Amino acid sequence: MSVAAKYELKKAKNGQFFFNLKAANGEVILTSEMYKQKESAEHGIDSVKKNSGNDAMFERKVATNGQHYFVLKAANHEVIGKSETYSSSSAMAKGIASVKRNGPGARVVELTE
Repeated sequence: MSVAAKYELKKAKNGQFFFNLKAANGEVILTSEMYKQKESAEHGIDSVKKNSGNDAMFERKVATNGQHYFVLKAANHEVIGKSETYSSSSAMAKGIASVKRNGPGARVVELTE
């Protein structure tokens, strides 16, 4: 039985909300910003679903330590999610491909209680 990709919507210790997009293997492939309202986080998930299939919405970056990472932006150029850091640009490209593949159709699991 294969487990599909999913968004995990969570409540942080500070009372704000965020979500992780997890690949079928359980690895976190995108983490959102913090949102004050649960509804805002849900809109963030919708935005990832809408924008993750579009390569132009991914901004590829290099951290000060030389690690590669990417951010996913919405149509208004706001960052809606950020990846982990990767040791190489090719590993980062695989992460982007995973978000493109999994983001549009992943189900939402609420873990806010």
